[in-house]
Amino acid sequence: MESTRRDILLGGLALLGAGTFHKPVFAAAASYFAGTAIDNGVTFRTTNFARIDKQWRRQVVKYFSTEPIGTVVVDTRHHFLYVIMENKTAIRYGVGVGRDGFKWFGRATIDQKSLWPRWTPPSDMRKRHPELPEFVDGGSPKNPLGPRAMYLHRDGVDTGYRFHGTLEPGSIGKDASSGCIRMFNEDAIDLYQRCPIGTAVQVLPHIADQAPQVSEVTPVE
Repeated sequence: MESTRRDILLGGLALLGAGTFHKPVFAAAASYFAGTAIDNGVTFRTTNFARIDKQWRRQVVKYFSTEPIGTVVVDTRHHFLYVIMENKTAIRYGVGVGRDGFKWFGRATIDQKSLWPRWTPPSDMRKRHPELPEFVDGGSPKNPLGPRAMYLHRDGVDTGYRFHGTLEPGSIGKDASSGCIRMFNEDAIDLYQRCPIGTAVQVLPHIADQAPQVSEVTPVE
């Protein structure tokens, strides 16, 4: 597969000062951030939610599902992740999902979680992009996993897919990743707190077409 600008950003490469990208691209990317915060001793850039469409912001919605409370359901077509709650509601998060050729569907469980995880590019990604480093330390501003990673397993085997933060808030709501589910860093922190080890996950092509339309949503703090 051809190298794309998004792939290179995903790798967190130190090419930003090498003239590879034009200044307007940097300005657009920088505008998605607003200030900094400290989490577990690591300083990170916070999301400028004033630039984010309201549909991608974390919120409580009406949601009808036969899945048990606490299950995570991902609607890849509409770029939403739901945590099933009581009283036919769910917490809904906007997410970025796999681009064409990297989408996946099915059931899994969160069998591992990590604070400020180290990122090791998969071997197939390094074949496509040999310029990628062997790893990026957790907490590095170039680490594409951000502050949290939740590792998805099936039948005790790591699928290679994760829920994690992002260096690119503008990619939320898009088909942008190599299969992992991207979230705003603040949302990745929030989801991490809500999902214990063993949380059931279902990734579907689409489900929002069947969801009831609601006129109001309640933001989640």
